[in-house]
Amino acid sequence: MLFNPRTYDPVQFDEPTRRLLRATVDWFESRGKKALIDTYVDRAWYGDFLEFAAKEGLFAEFLTPASAADTDGKRWDTARIAELNEILGFYGLGYWYTWQVTILGLGPVWQSENEAVRARAAKLLTEGHVMAFGLSERSHGADIYSTDMILTPDGEGGFTASGSKYYIGNGNVAGLVSVFGRRSDVDGPEGYVFFAADSRHEAYHLVKNVVNSQMYVSEFRLDEYPVRAEDVLHTGKAAFDAALNTVNVGKFNLCTASVGICEHAMYEAVTHAHNRVLYGKKVTDFPHVRRELADAYIRLNAMKLFADRAVDYFRSASPEDRRYLLFNPMTKMKVTTEGEKVIDLMWDVIAAKGFEADTYFDKAARDIRGLPKLEGTVHVNLALILKFMANYLFNPAEYPAVPTRLDPADDAFLFQQGPARGLGAIRFHDWRTAYDAHAHLPNVARFREQADGLCALLLSHAPSAEQQQDLDFLLEIGQLFALVVYGQLVLEQAELTGVDADLLDGVFDVLVRDFSAHATELHGKSSTTDEQAAWALAHVRRPVADAERAARVWAQVEGLSGAYEMQP
Repeated sequence: MLFNPRTYDPVQFDEPTRRLLRATVDWFESRGKKALIDTYVDRAWYGDFLEFAAKEGLFAEFLTPASAADTDGKRWDTARIAELNEILGFYGLGYWYTWQVTILGLGPVWQSENEAVRARAAKLLTEGHVMAFGLSERSHGADIYSTDMILTPDGEGGFTASGSKYYIGNGNVAGLVSVFGRRSDVDGPEGYVFFAADSRHEAYHLVKNVVNSQMYVSEFRLDEYPVRAEDVLHTGKAAFDAALNTVNVGKFNLCTASVGICEHAMYEAVTHAHNRVLYGKKVTDFPHVRRELADAYIRLNAMKLFADRAVDYFRSASPEDRRYLLFNPMTKMKVTTEGEKVIDLMWDVIAAKGFEADTYFDKAARDIRGLPKLEGTVHVNLALILKFMANYLFNPAEYPAVPTRLDPADDAFLFQQGPARGLGAIRFHDWRTAYDAHAHLPNVARFREQADGLCALLLSHAPSAEQQQDLDFLLEIGQLFALVVYGQLVLEQAELTGVDADLLDGVFDVLVRDFSAHATELHGKSSTTDEQAAWALAHVRRPVADAERAARVWAQVEGLSGAYEMQP
């Protein structure tokens, strides 16, 4: 299932998509590993990549919705966007980041009814420009309630905007920056404004790059920047909704970037370990090494299974089916933190090799840390996930089956999400169905016992009013709940794609252990009651061991040795 540039052929997509994806892979491969590493170490701006993307029309083809397109091939297709996320992550976070923040910058535009700005954005994409998303501020982060970007009416139907923005990717070159602010003369939510700015304007002042990397994560300042009526994208509560709905779209991209980073690092790590001899033995003959590399491989495959299935729910979303709003923070929180675990497991094996400057791995070890901290921290996303727990676990609804969505359709609903509220009312199909279909696998059955136990805990010893104010306690409940959701989508995707039973049972071997670890954490919380603590210990489980299954999974890991190495 892992992406390998040597054998990559995205036959699941239409011909124009295949050509662009393959051209992107070929560009990186022909450029070579030395250039990839040298530009990373030198923190060199990736202008050559943006030149390639502009020449091929890559961003324009993939990021222009059909409603704003001037050719038939352009559409907003989450399946192929996810595929490109993975490829760009595979070669380096910086290349993915410039694409990601272009997605964020376009979010408020494609949600807007301002046809002039929509046409401007489409034209800029066609010309090869990138975009930026001016939401965060130095003092407030992404706390959009407290923005200090102030718009003062100019008496002629427009405004002048003054204030600073911080952590703004592409802010050095963006042809269009979607900027969030508030009016000086209107209090409360009705005063919010989203407007389009141009980084080349004389009233736009680029302050600096706030990070030490080849990415340009800017601080910029507007000094009486003229905002014409035709530059306004959203006002009032609609501006607030546009901010949150843009993050809904952009947040998803972090999971597949994490997958790509881990895939490249895994080829390096397994190849190194399998060809190294210590104390007269191959490193991969040591049992602890096999366990760590097998766990990394299993976790990586689970990441990919979950992310791929989440795409289907995004593409099938509608006002009546908003299940994607749970699976989205799951991809952001769970998949990206799993990426950190995958890298750490491999790093424990390759040790000093993971620091060497001429490897991809040492870049991956740095960059993988950033993904759980973008578009909301792990804690923010866990708190969001908790809003869905009651309906998900206890109040299922009937929905038509969601198929694999690789069809070349435009995902128009993502820019028509509507008000960003009512999360607690969203219903889900019965999570038990996926588990029941795989109950013959020993570790799926064992994890199901733990999941049922979580339901029993919440019915019999639910968090008290005081505990519900203790975020440290609630986040541990959130971790337990997240594992149930994670397992469900992994099982659904495995069913759709025919993942072999050995690998799938190995995934749930890992999930049983993870549930036990979080139950132990819950037991140790100072606010946990005696009854809850007793439940926690009672739901620590050992996975069902199977030496033959483990050997077959290890053979898959072993097969990665020498399977891919980037040319010099």
